[in-house]
Amino acid sequence: MLSERLLRPEMLDHLAPDDPRAIRSRRDLVRVNALMLQPRIMARALSSFHEAGAPRTILDLGTGDGAFMLRVASLLAPQWRDVTVVLFDQKDIVNRATREAFQALHWRVETMSGELFDALERKRMPPSDIVTANLFLHHFTNVQLLLLFRHVVSLTRLFVACEPRRSLLAWLSSSNLWVIGCNDVSQHDARASVEAGFHGTELSALWPETNDWMLHERGAGLFSHCFAAARSREGL
Repeated sequence: MLSERLLRPEMLDHLAPDDPRAIRSRRDLVRVNALMLQPRIMARALSSFHEAGAPRTILDLGTGDGAFMLRVASLLAPQWRDVTVVLFDQKDIVNRATREAFQALHWRVETMSGELFDALERKRMPPSDIVTANLFLHHFTNVQLLLLFRHVVSLTRLFVACEPRRSLLAWLSSSNLWVIGCNDVSQHDARASVEAGFHGTELSALWPETNDWMLHERGAGLFSHCFAAARSREGL
């Protein structure tokens, strides 16, 4: 166990979107997500905790190029149709092929870009049935997460996040991604992600204290950490 969270800058965040190393790293991330079973973990959590049939809207925070949420959508599309998904990140790098792939699943896609906390403070974020985040929360300090969660409770009735698990096994595995051909950016960022990841009930402890929400937090698979906050029926 890595006892304390350690936040270090991740290289991908500071490369231009069209930098060849960034493009390669985003491709690596698709493979890493698959190895971590992140799309299946997210899809399973969404279908488990959203009890009212298909949602109308999903807001995905830190979406990157949208590839992860597209994979989640492909798993959920047989049961969930006509969903609008809003993909939010600092920069809009969702390409045409990804947008068309969502449309083929009968999901509508919209994109938003900007600085996260500025968008939240200015109330630019659309209220949504579900808010999701994948490998995103670990970028923030606990103080920032407290602020983020205070905004999230006013935006949705279900929040689901899949994050790196902060464990020795995950760290050792992240240090050997060269075996599957990941580049230097991906190798560095994977180690940094694990060191900033979560275990136990660390995210639950940061959620605003209220009786209106039911919190679920656990390890998932070998390397992932899943957190879900669902507004109780009494709080609707």
